[in-house]
Amino acid sequence: MSALRVLIGCESSGVMHCAFAARGHDAWSCDLLPSEDGSNHHIRGDVRDHLGDGWDLLLVAHPPCTRLCNSGVRWLHEPPAGRTHAEMWAELDEGVELFAACWRAPVDRVAVENPVMHRHARERMPADLPKPQIVQPWWFGEPFFKATGFYLRGLPPLAPTCRLTPPKAGTDDHKAWSAVHRAPPGPDRWRFRSRTFEGVADACAEQWGGHAACEVAA
Repeated sequence: MSALRVLIGCESSGVMHCAFAARGHDAWSCDLLPSEDGSNHHIRGDVRDHLGDGWDLLLVAHPPCTRLCNSGVRWLHEPPAGRTHAEMWAELDEGVELFAACWRAPVDRVAVENPVMHRHARERMPADLPKPQIVQPWWFGEPFFKATGFYLRGLPPLAPTCRLTPPKAGTDDHKAWSAVHRAPPGPDRWRFRSRTFEGVADACAEQWGGHAACEVAA
């Protein structure tokens, strides 16, 4: 299998980067924050400045989505204390601009992650943006609920690798599986909620990395 040049945008945790690197790819992460694991394959900066650097595959793991996703749409109409409507809508436009730039990157194979979008975000997106593939961590052996959308160009949908059976609503196990949504307020809440599950990262690296490598070698 051919080694790929892979850029993991908007990731500081290193989870997705490590999954691709473990399979022999020349994988790099890029984020405004430093790498949590001290990797020397981490670019600190705006991912948009590096989209044209000759990648075989671009995976944007955690683009800022607070203003794009359904869970945050209420803030567009009722801003939190100390914020204005204009600020909320400006942040929406900034999020759309970053997402669109990554989607239009000069890379043949692109996956951009984002939770389910509200209509105001969808209306501002590129016309050729397809419907996302919605996946759950429990499709890949991780006992958690977290509906995640992958917008794909030049890549196949992810296939489940170890599908678990979700617990019944109202049980203690169901509450445990809902830990991402039930995370308490705090300075690190965003980090926990945005972190990629290793089972998902392994599936991305194995399936998308394998698919792209076969195409590059052909």
